[in-house]
Amino acid sequence: MTAGTEVAIRPTAVVIDVTHLDREIGFWTALLAMGVSNRSEDWADLEPMAGSGPVLALQLVPESKRNKNRLHLDLEVDDFASATRRATELGGQPVSAVHTPNQPWQVWADPEGNEFCLITAG
Repeated sequence: MTAGTEVAIRPTAVVIDVTHLDREIGFWTALLAMGVSNRSEDWADLEPMAGSGPVLALQLVPESKRNKNRLHLDLEVDDFASATRRATELGGQPVSAVHTPNQPWQVWADPEGNEFCLITAG
């Protein structure tokens, strides 16, 4: 490559490692009201995020999560109380206190402990 040549790099997926693929598909598709667009024995792509963004993908791995995520999803919600109830019903758990009472946000974990934040629009 020569100096000044630009390389096109585009995000196509955000991938979450999981040990129970079917359970995690059920959690994420129900929480986000998104369908599965591609599925194999060890991989699932959900529909593109925000309609035209990268896909959220779930990848089957043998090892369980051990540490805090270094990357997580921020999921914007219209009704914070309803969203937290729904996440709980699906097997999610809060892992932090609720922050900023006027525009609440909170760190959550999916059934395998992968963190995400529920946030209200600002």
